[in-house]
Amino acid sequence: MKVSKILVSQPRPAVIEKSPFYEFAQKYELNVDYKPLIRVVGVTLKEFRAQRTEILDHTTMIFSSRTTIDSFFHICEEARITVPETMKYICNTEAVALYLQKYIIYRKRKISFADGTFNSLLELIVKHKDEKFILALTEPFKPELPETLTKLKLKCDPVVFARTVSADMNDINPADYDIIALYSPSDVKALTENFDIDKLPVVATFGEATLRAAVDAGLHVKASAPSPEAPSMVKALDIYCRQLAEGCDVEDAQIKENTDKEEFIRVQQSKLQKKTRTRTPKK
Repeated sequence: MKVSKILVSQPRPAVIEKSPFYEFAQKYELNVDYKPLIRVVGVTLKEFRAQRTEILDHTTMIFSSRTTIDSFFHICEEARITVPETMKYICNTEAVALYLQKYIIYRKRKISFADGTFNSLLELIVKHKDEKFILALTEPFKPELPETLTKLKLKCDPVVFARTVSADMNDINPADYDIIALYSPSDVKALTENFDIDKLPVVATFGEATLRAAVDAGLHVKASAPSPEAPSMVKALDIYCRQLAEGCDVEDAQIKENTDKEEFIRVQQSKLQKKTRTRTPKK
């Protein structure tokens, strides 16, 4: 068996030759199509107000995407809210942090960013434990971070600033593809809501949450990233194609419980409790 055509649930790169999929496609002589299965839209002012959160009652925004940044400042403009210069921003990556330059003057004392991992972001938030946070979310979202911040007893209000909806899929025929690369649980949801699961090909997934969503939906996951042997989607697909070429029977990917993350949360909780106990009481 050989893979001849792959659907990647991402926008088509502006320069195909610079895409990590380009050399991979050349190597296995296969075709790669790009088609986002989802699109993200900002919430309306009415939807924001229904969540009953006052922006000016908070001192720090937590962002994990450019879309939530756009929506936040659009809501502020529409509601005639002037964001104070004292507002701080915590972002999950440097790329998201730099995007803030579209709306504010970039100053390192106001903007902090993590390395894209859950642990790094949580550790950064804990360092600013005395702030009053708004956690900007895109629905649907993983409850892990808001639940953890609640467990750590930090002053944080989760607020939905954007929603993920299915893209138009009238021009997609899943039967044309040997494997579909999915990057989020929303990709999984969009695919399974628009097509009969029994008629879908095998899939590749990126991220633990996407893998879990695909397995729960009954999809056959034959490639999964990131992992030590496959840090990227392209590498995971490369391994799968090589195994097929060698005549191997590729097993479905399995969900692995992440105990390291749970231990990290316990460590952060212990740090906060220790700092609280060692505070000098006010006279």
